[in-house]
Amino acid sequence: MKYAFFKGKIVPFPEAKIGVMTHAFNYGTGVFEGIRGYWNDQKSQMYILKLKDHYERLARSCKIMKIRLHNSTEDLCKITLELAKKNAYKEDIYIRPLAYKSSEVIGLGLTGLDDDLTIFLSPFGEYLDISKGIRVCTSSWWRIDDNAVPARAKITGTYVNSSLAKAEAIENGFDEAIMFSSDGHVSEGTGENIFVMRNGKLMTPPFCDNILEGITRECLIELLKNEFGIEVLERSIDRTELYIADEIFLCGTGAQVSSVVEIDRRQIGNGKIGEITKKLQKIYFDVVKGNNPKYLSWLTPVY
Repeated sequence: MKYAFFKGKIVPFPEAKIGVMTHAFNYGTGVFEGIRGYWNDQKSQMYILKLKDHYERLARSCKIMKIRLHNSTEDLCKITLELAKKNAYKEDIYIRPLAYKSSEVIGLGLTGLDDDLTIFLSPFGEYLDISKGIRVCTSSWWRIDDNAVPARAKITGTYVNSSLAKAEAIENGFDEAIMFSSDGHVSEGTGENIFVMRNGKLMTPPFCDNILEGITRECLIELLKNEFGIEVLERSIDRTELYIADEIFLCGTGAQVSSVVEIDRRQIGNGKIGEITKKLQKIYFDVVKGNNPKYLSWLTPVY
């Protein structure tokens, strides 16, 4: 990391520091986005995926958490492009905007506090090994409920929920965990949306099952419809439907499109990456690297 946006300007990365009394650090009162930039070596170009959409979602998260953004969506896009150019990476990157309660005070609440924004980025490879499929478990930790900590907002403190589930998975020899809402329906992975193929129908949980309103999820729903003629059914999914599924995959900024080949030590399909998932991975990576002209509107070039 070379430069970051901090306190209203781009500064050398080591200067982007907060105090230990910062409200967001103590109480988790911040919201964030995860945005990928994909490097295309043949075109010598970096493409940022759904840049405006991410900042629009950040604004929605801020509204829920009563955080005032001092910059418009358009301004944030421009700042991000300037920051990406200044860092000048020639490889895939991860961009992290974070809006937070910046007052250095002790005490609960959201009002009467200062708000600030920082943006940093770093080189970022594969979060999960998508080349061979992943092994997952169902977590003993429930997914947070909308009336407790709203899952549709990317709140910093919320992610302790996913961290507990992820730790449980790793400690038990799995790559990832799938969580359930309090009513027992499948919610999502630890930060990833889930798709389940069964009897020729592709399903994904609805927003009311406490999932993040995923941008990658929306991209895949559009690709599945446009490129494969597959309509995705948004409905609640039971645990045992996972065990008898033909294909399952997770998606998100980190996971991208990750095939699930085993759940709770039960093989999914033939234990290999499913055919739909394999085709979807190929077209998705063509799109995000700027190699499919039909979807160039999804991308913002950096250079």
